[in-house]
Amino acid sequence: MSVKHLVSSTKALVALVLMLSTVLSTWVLADVVPSSEASVLKNRFRIDHMVDSLTLLIQRQYGSSPVVIVLPDGSKWYASRHPEEVQWVDGLSGDIVTIQKPMPGPWQLIGRVIKGSKIQKISKLGIKVEPLPQPLFQGERLKVTAQLLGDEQRLRMPGLDYLVEWTARFISEHLPGDENFAAGTLVVGSYKDYGEGLDERPDDGIFTGKINLNQPWGHYNFQVKVRNNVFSRESQFKFLLSPIPIEIDVLEPENPLEGRWKLYVKVDDSAVQLSETHLDLELVGPAGLQLPITINGLESSQREILLPEVSDFGSYRIKGMAVTTTIGGREIVLALPERFFNLIEPPKPPPTAEELAVKAAKKAVIAEKKAKDDAMFWIITVNVSLLLLGSLGLLIWRKTRNLKEALAATQKRLDEEREQVPTSDDIDLTMPEDLPEDEKAS
Repeated sequence: MSVKHLVSSTKALVALVLMLSTVLSTWVLADVVPSSEASVLKNRFRIDHMVDSLTLLIQRQYGSSPVVIVLPDGSKWYASRHPEEVQWVDGLSGDIVTIQKPMPGPWQLIGRVIKGSKIQKISKLGIKVEPLPQPLFQGERLKVTAQLLGDEQRLRMPGLDYLVEWTARFISEHLPGDENFAAGTLVVGSYKDYGEGLDERPDDGIFTGKINLNQPWGHYNFQVKVRNNVFSRESQFKFLLSPIPIEIDVLEPENPLEGRWKLYVKVDDSAVQLSETHLDLELVGPAGLQLPITINGLESSQREILLPEVSDFGSYRIKGMAVTTTIGGREIVLALPERFFNLIEPPKPPPTAEELAVKAAKKAVIAEKKAKDDAMFWIITVNVSLLLLGSLGLLIWRKTRNLKEALAATQKRLDEEREQVPTSDDIDLTMPEDLPEDEKAS
């Protein structure tokens, strides 16, 4: 055999060996499952002997019962019965199970696991929280996100929103001069992954925060905590909540009945851009009054605006929002605090002597008419009562008389019947003389 053929045969043998080793290594890796996700093959997976702790995220059909976990030695764990070192949370659409020092070998799940889903095996759980922007203002509508991480990868599973609870808190730093000096700890919202409100898509693993920024301004620690019965993770950082940069107030005219009410607008031009500040307000008043008030762009930091003319007496309020851009270029939406004013009916002048006399005469006529009506009412009432009582007495008298007559007739009849009954003296007890002897003997 030539050297050329020998080299070719050697290369072919090496290629075959490499191919076989690749296949064998692929089979071994598939058996050990070193990755964080194991494709479900009849709900079976394997845990490596080097794993000290892991968390299983199991997706099953909505509303089904929790899965049963079968260990390599054949023993079973249930959501209601498992070792103390195992932590288990079950929801409508999945289970989260944390296992310390799991038994190496093949494991199996028994339950309605969704076909094609992933059993996510996580060694390390964490959270990633989007920091709050700065500057951040009171009343701002804010969208922030957070993610639950498994081995530094975003976890995504339908129904995960029901298995974890997010809580956002503001913790005051108690700095003198801040409005929040005595505020303490404030629960300001939560994070949801349900595709509503500011959350873009449900079950995408991106939890969107709904934060209430109507809080006292000042320095805070922002604390975000996610927890369930299996785990608890927390993130915390400092931020400054700044006072709202746009203020509105109502200016009362000298004569509220004839003058026009005004709206006073004050903008902090060191925080937001005047030319990109727009106000969308509404005047709400009695009798269903709703009038829009729109202000597009401002030329100065202070401005007075005439409000629509009002004439109905009652309470009025101004509500709405502002759309603006910070000096740093961040576009924001602010909910402005509501403002109120009242249009009060003026008091009437005191009545004159003639008006008082007329009123007194009217009252006397009314009183006299009322007295006559009352007298007539009582006369009719007494007469009707007497008539009813007389009728009732006559009826009772007639009934009593008829009863007495009936009793007398009955007594008379009984007496007559008693007189017709023979006495013992009138009865002949002797036997007749002409009876036969045998009848007499009997």
